[in-house]
Amino acid sequence: MNPIIIAAPAIRASFGRRAADYAELTKPRIMIMALVTVAVGAFVAAKGSLDTVLLLHALVGTGLVAAGSSVLNQVLETETDARMRRTQNRPLPAGRVAVAEALGFGVLLSVLGVNYLCVLVNPLTGLLAIATLVLYVFVYTPLKRVTSFNTLVGAVPGALPPVMGWSAVRGSLDAQAWTLFLILFLWQFPHFLAIAWIYRDDYSRAGLKMLPVVDLSGAMTGRQMIWYSLALVPASLGPFFMRFAGPAYVVGALTLSIVLLGFAVVFACVVSQANARNLMRASLIYLPALLVLMMLDLTK
Repeated sequence: MNPIIIAAPAIRASFGRRAADYAELTKPRIMIMALVTVAVGAFVAAKGSLDTVLLLHALVGTGLVAAGSSVLNQVLETETDARMRRTQNRPLPAGRVAVAEALGFGVLLSVLGVNYLCVLVNPLTGLLAIATLVLYVFVYTPLKRVTSFNTLVGAVPGALPPVMGWSAVRGSLDAQAWTLFLILFLWQFPHFLAIAWIYRDDYSRAGLKMLPVVDLSGAMTGRQMIWYSLALVPASLGPFFMRFAGPAYVVGALTLSIVLLGFAVVFACVVSQANARNLMRASLIYLPALLVLMMLDLTK
């Protein structure tokens, strides 16, 4: 029998594993969340009458930049990922992908994505993509080893995707776009602080200065969860006051925000893994529910 035919299944399996590792480097779940918020920003900016081709271009370009940013983030965190139980089996620390290969892959995706947005969407969206990339990879990632204020910086690129969706449609930014930014910016704090509390031992082992690592009692972490969740209550009503969401949205947004605040208060009162997980789950429900409400009650 032809040895090539015999070897074909093994070659296909090896290629499949390799492709899976490269896909894992792009952090698909984070990328999908970013793309959802891009689509929401574009939909709101278009008042529901969206050019689907333009949206597709915005999603493709943003997806490339988001994927490239995630790859470059993991290149810089190869050593710290190797020290953390939840990340030590990622392709880079596990040695399944060489750092040089990942670096080239991340640069290629990022450059392609920025140029794609500049040419097929508009230069402003491309500039926002560059800002997102630089802040996430070259500012937030190194700061994680230096100060617990890294989350404050990291929340900025995390909140820019809906602004990119807005700029893709309008070609400019206004107060309405920054209202979307503010909601996502504030939402990230209870969400990521809950995650950081759950994995604080891992972060400590890796030498990352997340707030729960330096706040052993959880008192400061709980207070910050409350303050940011409290600030999210009026911020979530911004779309109504900026006149791109209606009364039904106000009722839903207020309800969701108060419930999220309640979970933050519970954690602050009784600091525990269980309450941190409950807050994390509540935050994962909160954001998509709020965005759906916003699109359903969009005012013309």
